Amino acid sequence: MDYRKYFEDALSRLQDERRYRVFVDLERDPARFPYAKRHLADGASEDVVVWCSNDYLGMSLHPDVIAAMREAAARHGVGAGGTRNIAGTSHPLVGLEAELADLHGKEAALVFTSGWVSNLAAIATLGSLLPDCLILSDAFNHNSMIEGIKRSGARKQIFRHNDLGHLEELLAAAPAEQPKLIVFESLYSMHGDIAPIAKIADLAERYAAMTYLDEVHAVGLYGPRGGGVAERDGVMQRIDVIEGTLAKGFGSLGGYIAADEAIIDAVRSYAPSFIFTTALPPAIAAAAATAVRLLKNREDLRALHQRQALLTKHALSAAGLPVMPNASHIVPLLVGDAERCKKATDMLLDRHGIYIQPINYPTVERGAERLRITPTPLHTDAHIAHLVEALVDTWKSLNLPLGATSNIVSFRREKEDLRCTFPDFKKAAE
Repeated sequence: MDYRKYFEDALSRLQDERRYRVFVDLERDPARFPYAKRHLADGASEDVVVWCSNDYLGMSLHPDVIAAMREAAARHGVGAGGTRNIAGTSHPLVGLEAELADLHGKEAALVFTSGWVSNLAAIATLGSLLPDCLILSDAFNHNSMIEGIKRSGARKQIFRHNDLGHLEELLAAAPAEQPKLIVFESLYSMHGDIAPIAKIADLAERYAAMTYLDEVHAVGLYGPRGGGVAERDGVMQRIDVIEGTLAKGFGSLGGYIAADEAIIDAVRSYAPSFIFTTALPPAIAAAAATAVRLLKNREDLRALHQRQALLTKHALSAAGLPVMPNASHIVPLLVGDAERCKKATDMLLDRHGIYIQPINYPTVERGAERLRITPTPLHTDAHIAHLVEALVDTWKSLNLPLGATSNIVSFRREKEDLRCTFPDFKKAAE
């Protein structure tokens, strides 16, 4: 039997659908980001500007974060030494969990090796421990949340994205005495839209449901201390479980949940993907804890980040490019076709030295393929101007559909909202 052919056929299907993923070999330099060196197949290299990194604030490049990792590696070694149950519970890891619990105003926190694993482990465990649990899941939830729901064995119902009316219908139809868990994200990273967290908390309280909030794309970036959208909106204490990552706003590696002590202890004690996985190494824990502590006091950096994201949206929209509107730092440009989306990213990379990865199905639905642009505080106004010129050239060269002209009123309103949210926004905008 030709087993190899099965795998080759599977790969061919991806290539036929223009969904085959090609990795770009990058070498980042802390002193030069957002520039990185692109290594080519022939051994040559060239500079590119990275416009799609999830290192939203550049914290992986911060000298204090790098120093913390270097010092911890020299002191503790580079490995964890085992699972959390077998020699892997290092002192830096315990300290990191204390920092995260404090960040979210919760009794305890638990760290995992990634945000994907933290969602899988936590949702699966909560759903399996709650008898006859009903999980209500937003239609746009991340794959890790969907896999956690599947693993839980609980009954699930999907409510339309951010649709409070549909969510209430499902809650009202469930028996009052049935345990219910509402699972949703604060900021949906492919669309950039934000959940009505306070109103979901209202429904949870009205129908005696627990809430599980994924803040992966918001921690470090929103709120007075970087606790996320729930902190920004003043509803953090009304959410039962907050899940986040250390790999995006905090620039390191790992995921976590924060909740009351009984919930954390239950997940710690029952989740196989926590129990049987090697712990996060001390050096990574030390670096992440340093980033968390730093960002608790860096409202100015959050304001600059929002300023650059807002400026990017406005500049692209003013050039007639199809910016998908949202109230977050994510800047999606609609293409609507997988093949042309890939051609656009190839042209940006090869002709203009700009790296943006195409976003195709199944990350987004078919017909909604897009470029996902993520400005950072390290992208200057000159970088933004270069990006606009490159995108306009690419759109014209490929005859891609343009968007509406800039909505200046909307831009001004969003700018005023940012002035209210971030005290340092005016200073950052100057």
